[in-house]
Amino acid sequence: MSTVVMKFGGTSMGSVERITNVARRVAKWHAAGYKVVVVPSAMSGETNRLLGLAAELAAEPEPRELDMLATTGEQASSALLAMALINLGVPARSFASWQIPIRTDNAYTRARIRSIDDKRLRGELDQGRVAIVAGFQGIDEEGHLTTLGRGGSDTSAVAMAATLGAEECMIFTDVDGVYTTDPRVVPEARRMRVITFEEMLELASLGSKILQNRAVEFAGKYRVPVRVLSSLTDPDMPIEEEKQSGTLITFEEDQKMEAAVVSGIAYSRDEAKFTLRKVPDTPGIAYAILGPIAEANIDVDMILQNLSAEGMTDFSFTVSRKDGPHTQEIIEKVVQPVIGAGEVAYDDKVCKVSIVGIGMRSHAGVASTMFQALSDEGINIQMISTSEIKTSVIIADKYMELAVRALHRAFDLEQENGANAAVLDQ
Repeated sequence: MSTVVMKFGGTSMGSVERITNVARRVAKWHAAGYKVVVVPSAMSGETNRLLGLAAELAAEPEPRELDMLATTGEQASSALLAMALINLGVPARSFASWQIPIRTDNAYTRARIRSIDDKRLRGELDQGRVAIVAGFQGIDEEGHLTTLGRGGSDTSAVAMAATLGAEECMIFTDVDGVYTTDPRVVPEARRMRVITFEEMLELASLGSKILQNRAVEFAGKYRVPVRVLSSLTDPDMPIEEEKQSGTLITFEEDQKMEAAVVSGIAYSRDEAKFTLRKVPDTPGIAYAILGPIAEANIDVDMILQNLSAEGMTDFSFTVSRKDGPHTQEIIEKVVQPVIGAGEVAYDDKVCKVSIVGIGMRSHAGVASTMFQALSDEGINIQMISTSEIKTSVIIADKYMELAVRALHRAFDLEQENGANAAVLDQ
């Protein structure tokens, strides 16, 4: 008897009617003989409501207490779903993370899973019950509740699927799969039937909001097939049809046909760029600039250094837009006095646009096609970053949608078997 893990997002759990539909879908799989574990998120908007209450009481709430508060949203939705299933005649039990237990470190609000004790879960499944486990949370060595960060229910579900050796981890959302890019920007965007873990991890880290990147990383490491599909479809659709819907995230060696050169386009407006001018071109200068920023727990993304005349250089890098003001403060108070740099230029009107595809490994000319498409639209590239399967550029924020549409056309992504590779081989 196969095991499946189903995760339902906040929109899927957003009302009594939707919770009832989730229960009907779960009941269908249970009736077909599957062992089912369900990981629900809090009802849509509930976590924000709780954190908003905390912010009204304290400017900087204690992280441990924030986690105690935030975990209640998932526990409520788990209990409600169990009630809905029992009302349909399906034996079900809900569990908080400490009842399984799901062990994490003690990094409150951003904890990482260390282990899951599957004994109780397997016992419930063997007795024919649906096990509903509150997502997004765990318990540390001292017994304190922790949370895994926003979107952490995805990670909870994948971790449980890995522990149980599930046939598949099904991530139900309000969209019907992973698209070549955001359909709100490019109406011709196409849903992909299959994508590799490597591609999905790049898309998630580059701005795609479909899955939490830690969940994708976890799934790839433990080889858990993940399917992204919609919870807004008919809950009574045949199981074989549901098994073929959405987008399957799988392994490169399992692809049945040659991979597209470029699979998708991601973008992120959460970018701010710094340029330090007339920086001394000496050993250790990069650390002198970025070390204090790293010590402040600020992640640096793209980096560019241009050597100029007279032994000086311009040093540019990007950070998250929300970290821009703090980074600027560190540069002015710590970095500049030490390295003696000249002007510091700050620009938070930039964005990052990226192309991703495992086929880029074996095809030449991908980057040049990207650059030509942007050039044809009069879009200036400010910074470039590459890896084996992606190329990212920083451009002015006002050109973001134009750039995404131009690149989608340039790589024929609206066609499932279009001229994606042929164009690049010309």
